[in-house]
Amino acid sequence: MVDVSGMIYNANRPKLLSVGENPVSLLHEKLEMAAKDRTVMAVILRINSPGGTVTATDAMYRQVMRFKRKTGKPVLALMMDVAASGGYYLACSADAIMAYPTTVTGSIGVLVQTVSLKPALSRIGIQAETFTSGPNKDAGSLFSTLTNEHRTVLQQLVNDFYKQFVDVVRQQRGGISEDHFETVTDGRVLSGAQALEMGLVDEIGDLY
Repeated sequence: MVDVSGMIYNANRPKLLSVGENPVSLLHEKLEMAAKDRTVMAVILRINSPGGTVTATDAMYRQVMRFKRKTGKPVLALMMDVAASGGYYLACSADAIMAYPTTVTGSIGVLVQTVSLKPALSRIGIQAETFTSGPNKDAGSLFSTLTNEHRTVLQQLVNDFYKQFVDVVRQQRGGISEDHFETVTDGRVLSGAQALEMGLVDEIGDLY
């Protein structure tokens, strides 16, 4: 049993009185232990995550794929409360995916969020000056205003990451019909029962 819980990112999770664990490193360590243990016949990847950063999610996906190639041991993904966005991306690394009927999953997509403080600062008399090496270096900066060129650059980035996500789903989830594929990859969330109907998961069940 390997648990992946909470946000997925490549950094130590902060704790009240200690430094938390890094989800990417923790998964690597657990898979290494499972690979070396001859009594382990298979791995249940128990996922309870709303997603996280693109690179950390992809790194964990690659770790599971490498584990399967190296050991030949099957991996089953079990979705708990939430396995959405990057949580679903990671689940796609498994040989089969099981969900509870009330699991929230899907949310297949990528977003980049920007916030600008420049208008608020101007209203109180503060002016921020930024010197850049190129016209797009400050795209998304708190102290700049997005231009149309900035928007194009960021949208291209999102489109590139989204294509990678969709390619993984198409490759690993061959049971999704073409009639449903565009629907399930438009960013919507689904219940476990809906995900089964659409082909995102293989079975409705529980840990036992």
